[in-house]
Amino acid sequence: MVKRDAEKELVALCKQYKAVALVGPRQSGKTTLARSAFAHLPYVSLENPDTRNFALNDPRAFLKQNSSGAILDEAQRAPELFSYLQQVLDDSPETGRFIITGSNNFLLQDNISQSLAGRVAYLYLLPFTLGEADSTNDIDSLIHKGLYPAIYDRSIEPSKWYANYIRTYVERDVRLIKNITNLIAFEKFLRLCAGRVGQLLNMNSLAIESGVDGKTIASWIGVLESSFIVFRLQPHHVSFNKRIVKMPKLYFYDTGLACSLLGIGSPHQVSTHYAKGSLFENLVIAELVKHRYNKGENHNLFFWRDNIGHEVDILADTPNGILPIEIKAGSTINENFFKGIEFWKKLTGSNRGIVVFAGDTKQERSSGISIVPWLNLRSIYDLL
Repeated sequence: MVKRDAEKELVALCKQYKAVALVGPRQSGKTTLARSAFAHLPYVSLENPDTRNFALNDPRAFLKQNSSGAILDEAQRAPELFSYLQQVLDDSPETGRFIITGSNNFLLQDNISQSLAGRVAYLYLLPFTLGEADSTNDIDSLIHKGLYPAIYDRSIEPSKWYANYIRTYVERDVRLIKNITNLIAFEKFLRLCAGRVGQLLNMNSLAIESGVDGKTIASWIGVLESSFIVFRLQPHHVSFNKRIVKMPKLYFYDTGLACSLLGIGSPHQVSTHYAKGSLFENLVIAELVKHRYNKGENHNLFFWRDNIGHEVDILADTPNGILPIEIKAGSTINENFFKGIEFWKKLTGSNRGIVVFAGDTKQERSSGISIVPWLNLRSIYDLL
């Protein structure tokens, strides 16, 4: 079994809080991690209809049966349980009694914020990081394969696995989160989102192409975010007397899922696809987000673009100031790699920056710019 980077933080939180909510997308390894780290706790799956009915119909008896603590898996299936769990936690000073896992952040947060505020800590678990996966050194293969654990653990063909994942997500989870009746329009919207990876999120454009109104698109984006399919990268607020773009950018938590939605069926198709640059950028940004989440921290990443096209892919808001990072899908270093950071340096007086690229050569330029191969992303984690 792969040792997850988040395990250290999960164990630490359980020593401080009475309960920990471990949340993330379906199939990201939440159950495996919880059962491995807390083998002494009984495991209770609320996906099981009999168990769920017991928890919903007689919550006091259910919790009494698990009074010494438990791993409550897929807890969003029985959200009413949280009100009763509050009293159980208040009656004992013991920490780490319950590990609550769930694949729907909206339902969990809504119920926890009402019932368990101050008693529970959150930890987000996303699919594998590059370091956790026994992954290929071929970037096109990795973008296509993605980083969901099941694909690595069971050697499943990615295209088939993602097709089933999407079907299950659309037909089941979407109905659970929000009663969406027009699933055909929603699936079209989902594929349109994949075509906008790394682009500014223009909801009006999505509404027109999906055939629904703008309010519906805003609601559906919320559904994708709460179920850890996509996330928005917000623009940094710094303006320097320039008009700056205020729309967020759209990214997927996993490039394999995005590839499936785009109809990319092989690594070779990735290499020639119009979206390869955006998918590579997505892979790197998602990796940096995972690094932060695995430490129990919110991500500190933004982008910056002014109204005449000057842009920096990432501004990391660090304790040592803003760190500009450019992401380039090319494997050969060229001067175009540095345009965004050089502009930023002139604008701000900054003396540092990082270029992450698809090659394998690490360089430290006299200009203060570090060139980092994608396989060495871990080398910049301490800077974030």
